[in-house]
Amino acid sequence: MLGIFQHVWVESFPAMHPRTHLVIRVRGRRTEIGSHELGIRFVDDDGTELMGGSGTVQFGEPAAGVVDVEASAVLVFDIPLPHPGSYAFQITLDQGTALHVPLTVSDRVE
Repeated sequence: MLGIFQHVWVESFPAMHPRTHLVIRVRGRRTEIGSHELGIRFVDDDGTELMGGSGTVQFGEPAAGVVDVEASAVLVFDIPLPHPGSYAFQITLDQGTALHVPLTVSDRVE
């Protein structure tokens, strides 16, 4: 998933989807230079966390005259898919409101 796939088909459940890529670009203003906490949770439709973690993103000093700052990350996960249904990546910055990146999963119909 590079932010473009919203549905995955698997052979059977439970399943593990290998090498799932999540690409994050965080943008801010010049006043937000410094370190910020980034949290990621992968949850099912009941809100049960199946995996998660946290780290930091660093906004460096931009060139003179530039007012926006940004940082990017490409994260690679093997995501657990215990059952068909809806899942989501929940992304927080500085423990603020979560961004919700949806994913639905079903088994293949032959």
